Amino acid sequence: MRRILTALILIPSVIYVIFFGPALLFRLVVAALGFACFHEFSGIAEAQQIRVPVWLGQVLGLVFLLAPVADWRLVLALTMAVMLWALRAERLSEAIGLSATTILGIIYVYGAWRCATVLRDQSPWWLFFAVSINWVADSAALYVGKTFGKHKLAPVVSPAKTWEGAVGAAVFATAFGMVLLPRVVTDLTLLQAGLLSFAVCVAGQMGDLAESGLKRGAGVKDSGHMLPGHGGWLDRLDSTLFSMPVVTFYLYPPYQ
Repeated sequence: MRRILTALILIPSVIYVIFFGPALLFRLVVAALGFACFHEFSGIAEAQQIRVPVWLGQVLGLVFLLAPVADWRLVLALTMAVMLWALRAERLSEAIGLSATTILGIIYVYGAWRCATVLRDQSPWWLFFAVSINWVADSAALYVGKTFGKHKLAPVVSPAKTWEGAVGAAVFATAFGMVLLPRVVTDLTLLQAGLLSFAVCVAGQMGDLAESGLKRGAGVKDSGHMLPGHGGWLDRLDSTLFSMPVVTFYLYPPYQ
């Protein structure tokens, strides 16, 4: 019940911010979500004895999120800044792990949320698609998996997930995308909508597994406790952190 109530509050709030929220409100919300997700990511790292410089990561992450241009030069500059900070470590044997984990968190969390701003600037519908397809996939995976699930998808990483649930998620999410996208993006064919929806759904499921793997490696059940029935913000948004970049790559291929 707590899970459902939390969703009933979050979903209308997300829809409002995406479609009707002023630009400043949208960027404040995105920055706050990035801040919360990075904080929880650093907690997972701490559980593995990797002491991430949280405030440095937050500041550099916000720079990465809000900078006018975020290409390879900015990523390189952030990497150099983190490596220099790592020289302050009490034991220099920790410098590589500290640097790598901090940069991973910045790109993983704040890079994905930068994609959210890119998608909304292109069209709020693109961002809504990247987010909502995970709602459909998660619900389908849960109910199909509980009803028909027999074969474990990734027993070491997430024992509750099944291949049946994953297939159910892909089917329903792809159908959802094929209904939604051609109606709001008129130059997209039904086939293109289906292929993109399938790819985004798979990416979301991979994002879920990736975050589950980080938690299992750290020996923690949830990334946080701010969302009743869902755990932390990273638990709720792990799929979205993978799906938003995939939609962005589709709209702005990196080879262009």
